[in-house]
Amino acid sequence: MAETRTALVTGSAGFIGSFLCQRLLDDGFAVVGVDNMSDYYDPELKRRRQARLLKVEGFRAVNEPIETPGLLADLMHDCEPEIVIHLAAQAGVRYSIENPRTYVESNLLGTFELLEAARAHPPQHMLLASTSSAYGANTDMPYRETMKADHQMSFYAATKKANEAMAHSYAHLFDLPVTMFRFFTVYGPWGRPDMALFKFVRAMLQGEAIDVYNHGRMMRDFTYVEDLVEAIRRLVDVPPVRPCDGEAIAEHDSLSPVAPWRIVNIGNSAPVQLMDMIEAVEAALGMTAEKNFMEMQAGDVPATWADTGLLESLTGYVPRTDIRDGVRSFVEWYRDYYKI
Repeated sequence: MAETRTALVTGSAGFIGSFLCQRLLDDGFAVVGVDNMSDYYDPELKRRRQARLLKVEGFRAVNEPIETPGLLADLMHDCEPEIVIHLAAQAGVRYSIENPRTYVESNLLGTFELLEAARAHPPQHMLLASTSSAYGANTDMPYRETMKADHQMSFYAATKKANEAMAHSYAHLFDLPVTMFRFFTVYGPWGRPDMALFKFVRAMLQGEAIDVYNHGRMMRDFTYVEDLVEAIRRLVDVPPVRPCDGEAIAEHDSLSPVAPWRIVNIGNSAPVQLMDMIEAVEAALGMTAEKNFMEMQAGDVPATWADTGLLESLTGYVPRTDIRDGVRSFVEWYRDYYKI
């Protein structure tokens, strides 16, 4: 029988983290999940996600902020995880305008604590969440990992781009294998209440108008949460390797020339117009939304589109869930969760 591997997952009670922990447990991992259970959105949703995980043998929950000095170092010393997956972060483009300090504490200091812990107790592979927002002002699409990305449009995006640079320095200095993945608009059951799909469904079921920014002229590469988790799970077993001196790196590969570090997009590689997404919500709910057309919000971008060629070449997998199917699954969960 194969020896059980241990994974440490930060942000384990979050939307993506809870799905990922469940997948790792299903695959036979022991999982140590760290989450501060913040009140950025309804903590009850996080508690219920975590309660589902606690029913599974092999899951351990640690409800503390990752920026707590020494917390992650002590955990990694005690549990010796082979795999570390870092999802914990203060999310949200607009909230970063109102409360930037929380992004410094969680995204910068928290990631620093993780990197220091890995320096002292090196895992076999570290996978750190970044964001499609890192591409910022780029208009050349689809977004490729090898593109220059220096003009972030929000402080949230800036902190995630900083995480990429921080992790690269540790990968280079301490030979830590690091994969950074850039998510593209993840949605699905158990999703975050601050995201558009959740807001649309909630408003429509309450008979309220929905806010449609940039007058609907927006496009997103919507990625279903289970597709995202499948991609992450496959990337777990593909740690980057530091190139030998003079070794050629494939043109499409974001592998660093000086470190075991790369960036990988995870998206559906099929951008959807915002109005088409709204039509999918209307179809799933069986009602027409009253629409409040508004200007673009500060810090937002009009479009995202992932080139997933690198993900496919590394793992043989590309997300493919159709927006109508994914929205339908979310609506079914929402009705069940809120007993509507």
